[in-house]
Amino acid sequence: MRVAQPIEWTPQGVVMIDQRLLPAEVVRLTYTDYREVANAIRDMVIRGAPAIGVAAAMGVALGVLHSPANSIGEMRAEFPTICDAIAQTRPTAVDLFWAIARMKRRFDELAAAGDLKTLRSAMVQEAQLVHGEKRATDEAIGRFGAPLMPQDGQVMTQCNAGALATAGIGTALGVIRMAVAEGRKLRVLVPETRPYLQGARLTAWELHEDGIPLTLITDNMVGHFLKTGKVGAIVVGADRIAANGDTANKIGTYQIAVLARENGVPFYVAAPISTLDLSIPDGSHIPIEERAAEEVTHIRGVRIAPDVDVANPAFDVTPARLIAAIITERGLARAPYLDSLAGLLACAASPNS
Repeated sequence: MRVAQPIEWTPQGVVMIDQRLLPAEVVRLTYTDYREVANAIRDMVIRGAPAIGVAAAMGVALGVLHSPANSIGEMRAEFPTICDAIAQTRPTAVDLFWAIARMKRRFDELAAAGDLKTLRSAMVQEAQLVHGEKRATDEAIGRFGAPLMPQDGQVMTQCNAGALATAGIGTALGVIRMAVAEGRKLRVLVPETRPYLQGARLTAWELHEDGIPLTLITDNMVGHFLKTGKVGAIVVGADRIAANGDTANKIGTYQIAVLARENGVPFYVAAPISTLDLSIPDGSHIPIEERAAEEVTHIRGVRIAPDVDVANPAFDVTPARLIAAIITERGLARAPYLDSLAGLLACAASPNS
């Protein structure tokens, strides 16, 4: 599998593929300041919940590494500012806040020892560990999800839940990649995912680079193909999953799930344990990011609509009742999700698991 990595830690700084320019150009940008990383997350140089989590961890580490602090006390005083800058970038993807919380815990452990040099290097190591774990997580999700895909036929995804979104092989695309590697003959239906075109620009690019057959469709063709296209399964990623299984993913996912139920197509969510947010009971508590009107009214800087009021919610919430299973690195969760998701999270937290 030829999988392009969207983010890497290097001696020169944090290197990211600028996903805004794909597929026309593959440009890598190097960041040496945590505020630059925060801007990159906010401006969607990097996107996708797990990849945002990796970027958040690296951004925090970068801030600690290059801080002008000369003592642990000075570093303690600056650290909340670093974390806050990263936390204020994107509100929906819970992996962002999971990564920051993890880096905070590690910082507190290290700061207690009182060695600033050790703290700096260990925070970098922790960020790299987050990245490595995300890669392993994707592969585990792929192994659990591959058997759910048809032996031969079409599957559908939404937005981009591939390597570009996760810094591994992908969650939803990781399932598809693993299924293909196991010998399943799949063709992927890829909705374009307006307004930001993650499907057309990113998922189609990844699949094409990987040599996996695909058909690009517009968003308003989904119902037609689910009714007539012999689609065997749908698998999507997630940005936040509530305790009851309600799932936030890219706008348009909910309507695909409704159409899947109408046409008897199983609808799966593939996501790491870090995407679970059991602190909220259901999807009504998930904050939905509202993005700039220009993403709707313009394409590549060219206006395609008059100067009118615009709504641009970046995500919607799919009710748990429409989800056949949630695929995690710990296995499958099925209804009732209140029990199955809590069980998986408890398993992940167990030191003996």
